[in-house]
Amino acid sequence: MHHELQELGRAVKQAQYRQHRAVDSALATIGTTLAQWDALRAISRSPGASARSLATATFQSEQAFGTLAGRLLAQDLIERRPGHGRRIEHHLTPAGEQVLNAGHAVADAVLADCYAGLSTVERAALLTLLRRFTADEDT
Repeated sequence: MHHELQELGRAVKQAQYRQHRAVDSALATIGTTLAQWDALRAISRSPGASARSLATATFQSEQAFGTLAGRLLAQDLIERRPGHGRRIEHHLTPAGEQVLNAGHAVADAVLADCYAGLSTVERAALLTLLRRFTADEDT
């Protein structure tokens, strides 16, 4: 039993690694990285969000997200604005919107290739299983 579970865990990790490596490599062609594009996606989904909530959304520590946000700020892809109290809000700039949208096209093409071996039904089943597996984390 434990061997099968370990094999499952390794297969999930291997699929994630393959997908991340392929997307990151393709995003380099438009001058960004997976971590940067993921941060832009998170900010786009939650304009005005704090570094703490964006760090959680991108699976990073607050310190790591702060460093990443500093790079995005230096590239004029995001802006930080004072929020309520000491909170700093994060927003995309027009250049950030352009990189985000270009990244969507790149990622869609790469992911279509990554999952080309699965039928539409199989992809839907995999998504359903993974959502069930991570459901308690999303709350």
